[in-house]
This record gives sequence, structure tokens and C-alpha cells, in this order.
Amino acid sequence: MKLLYLFIFLPTFTFCQVTGLIQGQNGKQLKPLYGAKVKLVGSNDGVITDDDGQFELILPRVLPDTLIISARGYFSDTIPVTKNDRFTAFNIVLFSEQLLPEVIVGYRKNTSSISRLKVLHVEELTSSELRKAACCNLGESFETNASVDVNMTDAVSGAKKIRMMGLEGIYTQIQLENMPFLRGIESSFGLETIPGSWIESIQITKGAGNVVNGYESMAGLINLEIAKPETMDRFYFNTYQNRMGKSEINLMSGIELNEKWSTGIFAYLSSQWGQLDENSDEFMDMPMGSYAAFLGRLDYEGEKMEAKLGMNIHLDTKLGGQIGSVDKPNAFGWNNDWDTDPSKFGLQINSNHINVFSKTGFFGKHPSQSIGIITKWKYEMIDGNFGNRFFAGEEKRAYVNIIYDDIIKTSDHKIKTGLSYNYIDIRQSTSDSLTSDRIENVPGSFFEYTYTGPRLTSVIGARYDYHLIFGEQFVPRAHLKYKLTERTDLRFTSGKGWRIPNYIIDNVSLLANSFAWISPDEIRPEVSWNVGGSVFQEFKMKHSPATLTVDFYRTWFENQLVVDRENNQVRFFNLENQSVSNSFQAELSIEPLRRFVIRAAYKYLDVRSLFGDSLQAKVMIPKHRGFLNLAYSTRNKRWDYDLTLSVFGKSRLAANLQSSDGFSAIFPRLNAQITYKLKRWDLYIGGENLTNYTQQNPIVEPENPFGPNFDATRVWGPIIGYNVYFGIRFAIPKPKEEND
Repeated sequence: MKLLYLFIFLPTFTFCQVTGLIQGQNGKQLKPLYGAKVKLVGSNDGVITDDDGQFELILPRVLPDTLIISARGYFSDTIPVTKNDRFTAFNIVLFSEQLLPEVIVGYRKNTSSISRLKVLHVEELTSSELRKAACCNLGESFETNASVDVNMTDAVSGAKKIRMMGLEGIYTQIQLENMPFLRGIESSFGLETIPGSWIESIQITKGAGNVVNGYESMAGLINLEIAKPETMDRFYFNTYQNRMGKSEINLMSGIELNEKWSTGIFAYLSSQWGQLDENSDEFMDMPMGSYAAFLGRLDYEGEKMEAKLGMNIHLDTKLGGQIGSVDKPNAFGWNNDWDTDPSKFGLQINSNHINVFSKTGFFGKHPSQSIGIITKWKYEMIDGNFGNRFFAGEEKRAYVNIIYDDIIKTSDHKIKTGLSYNYIDIRQSTSDSLTSDRIENVPGSFFEYTYTGPRLTSVIGARYDYHLIFGEQFVPRAHLKYKLTERTDLRFTSGKGWRIPNYIIDNVSLLANSFAWISPDEIRPEVSWNVGGSVFQEFKMKHSPATLTVDFYRTWFENQLVVDRENNQVRFFNLENQSVSNSFQAELSIEPLRRFVIRAAYKYLDVRSLFGDSLQAKVMIPKHRGFLNLAYSTRNKRWDYDLTLSVFGKSRLAANLQSSDGFSAIFPRLNAQITYKLKRWDLYIGGENLTNYTQQNPIVEPENPFGPNFDATRVWGPIIGYNVYFGIRFAIPKPKEEND
């Protein structure tokens, strides 16, 4: 016990840390500087600023020392620090060096890290982390991450879904640059709508998010940042091919039109043209199809305002099912060129999507004062069939969020407040005479206060939304971060979330069986509470940096629309106060050798609800998962090596599924990739599921697909063996970046 007190209280007296805000003045405006380098001369320790220009730095025991602050394109500055500067918050302004030669600052940032500056538990994945794997689309962007699980929904459509803390992806709020993404109709098949090469970074937040982002963050929040025109390459090309017949082409280009305007163009084309049946069940292991996406964005940066405008379009077609149910097309054929055989179980899914978005910011009298306006308009149509069961959906959505930022006297006291509005016209139907049509109007308001102290930082917020069908909802949320020592952060979060379920499209993959659907008596809002926290510890192992993160979160539902798959039926019903999810994760990151990083994690999930009239674990969610990632880069930066091993524990199977003990098997998944870099070229080759583990008999009674026991939704493991792929990346950077 004495050792425990020593661990907790002794560092309190030796704790010495400074924080600060770095801003840049270019003669036109004052703005936070991302990536500015802050370095101590004596100890040689340093950090870089985050997206908001903020930093925190541990001071050495030997003081005084000198801080050097530098950023490319700005005059460097120096500040002496002494023991009296303990807990000091610096506000430093660097001035643009218009007349002097350019200064290049280099810094190696971790590709996957926990942000120590954020109050919430935020894990950031950079584009370098995403390139460690095939990363063809968003669904494959989490292969080197332990926090997010990605699973196949069924054995015929190839669709994937994510899980956070054991809960389905519909309970995780996914955003594209802080705008709603993958909501409604696109939730079931939308993970492949954003290519991985387009993504600049991913921020994964555990627990209920900030009220500014909305009311739907129930298990967590994932925000995607797309490459920015002012920083992306002038031209980028990526091509990919795997042994299973999947081909991809990816093009991007960023152009600075003048000092204020820049544009980015993104294009992506993918085709799956091989009919694979490696488990000999007469069903394609993955559907054939073609996918095309285009995104264009226009950014403006002025003295008094900034604006980002964009449009995104994608077209997706899938055909699968039994071998011979569709004629084999050419590599990039569209569905109109394909003929189907109605006597066989066929799959067809067509999806068309377009959205237009804008983000506008107006600056106030001082840098901390601004008004932001975010708008998004979306139209999506989807239709298809699983055998002789058809479904269709259509969605029109409008979103507006107005955010006002300011401070109260000092930057230690910040406020955000604003108004939001959601309009949703959604229509869903199936051939089983099930429909779910509604028009939603949801005006809302929110307020958030942030206090930043020497050790304690808190974010307290609340929002009020009024749904014109389901009435009012009040959402309180609180987040705390306490710096126990200069290397130890404690975080706590709690809050409420809610959403309106779309029971047909959220579970459309469950049409891949012969079981009858029993619709809910009524549609009611799903309401949940989330409480949790984490401990983040930095330390040294033989003079090499290391981190340990431990977190636990508990989510319980006041009301949840439960999907009961027991007893050869799919039954939906509202369940009050009996659904709960407990999530524990521990992750260790060490660098035993320079440029060789090891990350190991263990995750435990306990997700229970009412199934078959008894409280049981939710089906096909492994209670245990082990994770190991090894990453090494050579000294000359020519070669990158990456290996990821995940081991998934047993999961409960529904009562109608055949298994000797009612549980799935323990299975591994091993991925690896090698990348060779030569000037503007990247050549990479990799493999997935290199242990060649496959689930036996993923389809029940495939020989009788129209019989009463047919079921293609019992997927809990890989249904395809090893995959080998290769690819080429080529980039032409902007002239000012060629010497980086």
C-alpha cells in the first residue's frame, strides 16, 4: 500500500510541465499553427503542435532551459524557461518570413497515437498508418488497429460492418470532416464508399463525444479527414491488384489556383471480376461488381473567412450468389450488361449516392472568436435482392450546424454554442411486406464549456433536440482529463446518446436466409448512457519511448431495438433497461530499437441482452481479442515492414446455428506488408489471412438455398483463405514540398 501511495503522490511534487498555443501571423490574419516544432535546447526534448496549434511539454529536472519554437515559413523564436514557469501556459506568435530563405523542420510523428492534448480519449491514425495495409477502403483501414473491429455481415454480399466496444457501427457516430457520414441508407454498405488513399487521418474517440457533433454518439465517434488541396500532392496515382480478381485505380490531384483558392480532385474505380468458390459450396465467396467514386473540393482561405465546398458521387453494383446465377462480365462492366438466372440464388445490390457539402468560418475580433456554418445535402437510392427476397430504400437528407466559438476573458475558459437542424426523408421496404417510411425534422441547440487548468481540463456540455415525431430529448455530457504526473493522464467521460433506428436497412444482410422477419410493434428512439475512463502512461524503456493505455467503458440502454435471431426467425422488439455492454482494453506501445515499433493489445467484451426469452451474450461477438503489430522502417527510409496478428476468441452462436458447443472457434488472422520507396514511387506487396484459416460451412444448407433452413448470415470468421496483393503508388509533390 505504501508503494501505491508513493506512486500516486510522489510524482505530484516533481511534476513540471508547460503548455502553450502557437499562432502564425502572415500580415493578413492570425491563425493556429499545426506542426510547429517546440524544442528544449538543454534536454533535446521536443514536441509538435496539434491541429489547434496547442502543445504540452515536460520540463527536465535541470533548469533553466531554453525553448526554441520554429515552423516552416515563419521566424523562429526562443523563450527561457525556469522552475517558476511550472504550469505556465504560453501564447506565442510567430511572424511570417516572407523575405528570407525557407527553413525546413523535420519531425518523426507516430503513425498511431493517443492525443495527450485532447480531453477525450482520441486515437489518431495518420495516412502513414493506413498505408501499412492494403487499405482499399474505409472497411480495411482498421486492420492495424485494436479499438475498432471489422466483420463481414453475411457470406454472399461481401459487406462489412464495424464495431466499437462490442456495439454495432450504427451506435458509433461516423463523420467526414465533422459532417454526418454513413447514416441511414448508406449504413449497411457504406464502408467501401471512401477509398483509404483519400484519407489523411482518422480520429477514433471512445465514449460519448462532444455535444457539438450531435446526439448520435452512443459508443464512440470516428472522424475522417480527407486530404487537403493546399497540402496534398500535385498528382497522386495508386493501383492495386490481388489474387482474387480485385482491381483498383486511384487518382488525386491538389492544385493551388492562387493565394486564396485551392482545389482537390479525387477519383476511384474498383472492380471485382473473379468468381471464387474456394470452399466448394457452389456460392461465390465474394460478389462481383464495380464501384466508382468522385469527390471534388474547393477551399478558400481569406483574411476574414474560410470556406470549404465539395461534392461527392459514388455508384456501386454488386452481383453474387450461386455460381452460374450471373454471367461473367468484363472487368469493369455495369449491371445492365449482366444476365441473371432466376432459378438460382442470386444477389444483386445497386446503390447511387450524391452529396454536396460546405463548411464556412468567419473570424471575429480575436483569434478565439469565430462562427462556423456546416451544411450537407444528400440523396441516396439502394435496391437489390438476396435470392427471391427484395429490398429497396431511398433517402433525402439535409443538415445544418451553426457553431459560435469564443473565450471568457482568457483562453482557459472557452465556450461553444449553436443551433443545428436535421431533415431526413427515408423510405424502406422489403418483399416480405415490411415498410418503414418517415420524414424527420429535428431542430436542436447546444452549449459547451471548456475549462483548462494546470492539471485539470474539463468539457461540460448539453444539447436539446426536438424531434417532431418522437418529441424532445435532452443530452448531457461531461469529459474530464487530469494530469496526474507529467507522464500520466487520467480521463473520465459520461453522457447520453440517442438515435432513431432504421430496422430494415440496418439489418438488411439478415435477408440472406429463409427466416421470417417479425417487425417491431412500434419504432421508438434508442436511448443509451455511456460511462468510462482511461489511464495513459508514458515511460522509457532503455531510453526508448513507450506508452501504456488502459480503458474501460460501460454502455447501457434505456431502450434498444433488439434483433433476436434465435429459433429460425428474425424478431425485432423494444427492450428497456436490459441491454448492456462492458468493454476493457489495454494497449502497450514500445520502440525497443530505433524505427522498430511494437504495439500489443488485449480487449475484453461483455455484451448482453435479451435473446430467446433469456439474458444472454450477443451472438458472434468474441469476448476476447489479442492484437500484435510490428512495424519497422530502415534507416534510409527505403523499406517499410509491417506485420499484424489478431487472435479472436470464442463467440456465442444463435440457437438455430449448428455447433458442437454453441460457440465459434478461436481463430487467428495474420496480415503483412512490405513497401519499397524510390523517390516518387512506392512499390508494395502484402498478404492477408496468411494463416489461411477459414470458417467451415459458413452457409447452412447451400444445396437448398430456397429451403426453410438456408442461412448465409452465420459468418463469424474468414470465409476466404489467404490473399496476396501488390500495388504501386506514384506521387508528384508540389514544388515547395520537393525538398521535404
